[in-house]
Amino acid sequence: VSVLGYNPWDRKPEFQKQFALVMGQKNQLWWDLPAIETFQLNKAIYEIPDEQYNRTLKKLVELLDVSDILKIQVRKLSLGQRMKCELIAALLHNPKVLFLDEPTIGLDVVMQKALRDFIKEYNREFNATIILTSHYMEDVKELCERAIIIDKGHKIFDGKLDDIIRKYARNKILSLVFSTDVTKKELEKYGEVKEFEMPRATILVPRAKATEMAGKILTQLPVADVNIEEPPIEAIIREVFQDR
Repeated sequence: VSVLGYNPWDRKPEFQKQFALVMGQKNQLWWDLPAIETFQLNKAIYEIPDEQYNRTLKKLVELLDVSDILKIQVRKLSLGQRMKCELIAALLHNPKVLFLDEPTIGLDVVMQKALRDFIKEYNREFNATIILTSHYMEDVKELCERAIIIDKGHKIFDGKLDDIIRKYARNKILSLVFSTDVTKKELEKYGEVKEFEMPRATILVPRAKATEMAGKILTQLPVADVNIEEPPIEAIIREVFQDR
């Protein structure tokens, strides 16, 4: 294995200054001190020049909107505020490789989106390689161009997320709204009925026949609205492992 031209196991200081790790369930911030104190400690550890430190800190603080909490004890911060500061501490030395281990675990949906947006912006700004491990498929869908699926130590997929959908998603979802009553039995002619409560219904149809079936339903039933969707990525990943 070669990373940035180094053998990782040699643990050379020049190499260690070029990567960072953020774990959603572990701290690197000093619990009883304000976050800014950890930032200054990391500045010394990574031997970051004053000008680079000030410039990077200013940009990260602005991107994450945390200027008002830098001098508050870490123990008094919310989980979302702490995760933002964890990211700053990890990124002050402008790492070229960033490992993210469940970075959004335990966060509410608003904070999850804020962190994802920041990670994407950091990736664009610094052209960093980001390796993400996550059980949250929304993280994977939003952040990863390339996905790797590992099962019992074996790599079973390596490619674009869209390719997973094309390869493993057998069905598409038709979400329907009717203008007058129809019966469940009528719908079963077109596909597998997953949900049905007038005036709404959801049915699964084979991917290759999704457009054809939607056309038939539109012409043969009193449809007010129809939407053709891919199944949730979680369901597709579940199918991948069930196939194994």
